Amino acid sequence: MPDRDPESVSAADIHARIDTSKPHSARFWNYFVGGKDYYEVDRELGDQIKAIFPGLVDVARTSRHFLGRAVRHLAGEQGVRQFLDIGTGLPTGDNTHEVAQQTAPDTRIVYVDNDPLVLAHARALLTSTPEGRTAYVDADMYDPDTILEAASATLDLSRPVALMILNTLGHVADYDVARSMITRLMAGLPSGSYLTICDGTATSDGMIAASEAYNKSDAVPYYVRTVQDITGFFDGLDLVAPGVVPVTDWRPDPTAPRPATPVDAYGGVGRKP
Repeated sequence: MPDRDPESVSAADIHARIDTSKPHSARFWNYFVGGKDYYEVDRELGDQIKAIFPGLVDVARTSRHFLGRAVRHLAGEQGVRQFLDIGTGLPTGDNTHEVAQQTAPDTRIVYVDNDPLVLAHARALLTSTPEGRTAYVDADMYDPDTILEAASATLDLSRPVALMILNTLGHVADYDVARSMITRLMAGLPSGSYLTICDGTATSDGMIAASEAYNKSDAVPYYVRTVQDITGFFDGLDLVAPGVVPVTDWRPDPTAPRPATPVDAYGGVGRKP
């Protein structure tokens, strides 16, 4: 069902789709960003990966901070009032709708994921200011047409939309498929829309080793790419300064603490001409 209302799905139906015996990418990431929605199997894998590459914790947390800065820039400085967030993950603090509506209360946000665990927590994503609106679409990111059709029930696709895809495209093994998905999604959005992406990158031996160890588990694999690959996702768009850079370097908050070593995650924001 491409536009599933979390309120209409029974808890039994959702939990029947959740396997707690294997590590889960959203729960694993939730553990790293300091959340509480994970199981022992996720914590064990997280601790194993941290032992190989402690820097992955910084990747997770600084990527989350990048999301907040990008949303504040788009809603505040660029006047965007519509966000389409694909690969939502588990709710934590400073979700897209919270950051956007703090800046502009009338902002509308559509979250997209096809993970039963995320669906189980989707009610936490559906809070909204009275002036704005949030919605959740249960759909597969490999089906951009379905996503756009479902999102149009909440968003006006004749007006600019900020498409957010953070720490998600690494789950797509084939680079050309990932680029095609972005191309199809952006084709359905008007001029003046934006694309925001960040993902882990193969920019250190530790990050590569962590990715290889993670992919040997039963969790959905995640493939780290080159910086050139991440930049290629923005082909045809006008990159917002400072371009595709380490997430800590994208319009940083000068008062916020920074990791002691460079992070293996790059991100950027591009505008559709």
